Amino acid sequence: MMRPARSGIAGVLLAGLLASSAAMAATKTYQVTGPVLEVNDSMIAVQKGKDRWEIARDASTKITGDLKVGAKVTIEYRMTATAVDAKPAAKPAKTK
Repeated sequence: MMRPARSGIAGVLLAGLLASSAAMAATKTYQVTGPVLEVNDSMIAVQKGKDRWEIARDASTKITGDLKVGAKVTIEYRMTATAVDAKPAAKPAKTK
């Protein structure tokens, strides 16, 4: 007896999801360390040298320890594009 074709489709979908998850996991991570200047439900501001770094956060951000102003923290983050505005490439100049 032959199996329904749906199991093959499910396998393809599962493989696609696993590949997508692996690609997301491979995204490079970065770190910034410094004292907390400000913290709220959507952002953590950290002093890095002379600069103020604001890192977005949400309910899925894992917090270990007591996150408050003055605490020294190390934040791991990823850079994610939120919008891309692509323009046509410039045409090469004609040579004589």
